[in-house]
Amino acid sequence: MRAWRAVVLIAAVVAGLTAGCAGNPFNGYDVAPGTPRDAVIARMGKPTRIVRMPAGERFQYSLQPFGQYAWMVDLDASGKVLQSRQVLTANDFMRIEPGKWTREDVEHEFGPPAQIDRVVSWPGPVMTYRWTDGSDMFYWVYLDDQGIVRRAHPGMEFHNAPDRD
Repeated sequence: MRAWRAVVLIAAVVAGLTAGCAGNPFNGYDVAPGTPRDAVIARMGKPTRIVRMPAGERFQYSLQPFGQYAWMVDLDASGKVLQSRQVLTANDFMRIEPGKWTREDVEHEFGPPAQIDRVVSWPGPVMTYRWTDGSDMFYWVYLDDQGIVRRAHPGMEFHNAPDRD
């Protein structure tokens, strides 16, 4: 009888965890083109942001500041999915064009950053995105005071690194 209770308990836990995944943005990668807007929201939950596009809208599902993924779900004017993709990747970051892109362009393409800081060695704000490329990474976007991207580059996120006094 105890073995039966253990099986029921394990099944209940697995069912609960599986049900909890219904609104998980990790499911966003598999949203098929043509999926209606309401079905996207039912599956993935409320977007982090909704961004207007020339012919529709973009749902941003970001796991920043602590996660390493952000999905963009582009919808046409009729509310049907055109594409869904995870954008915190080396190839996507390479599209950033210093001198041309603005802070708004970066946030339109990648969602909100994990953090925005100022550092002594740079006169403007620095946007930081967490992402993964097999290792835990940062991607830094340096803006001038007018919000224009002036430089951008990746770097490793070191965990449990020793203090350097």
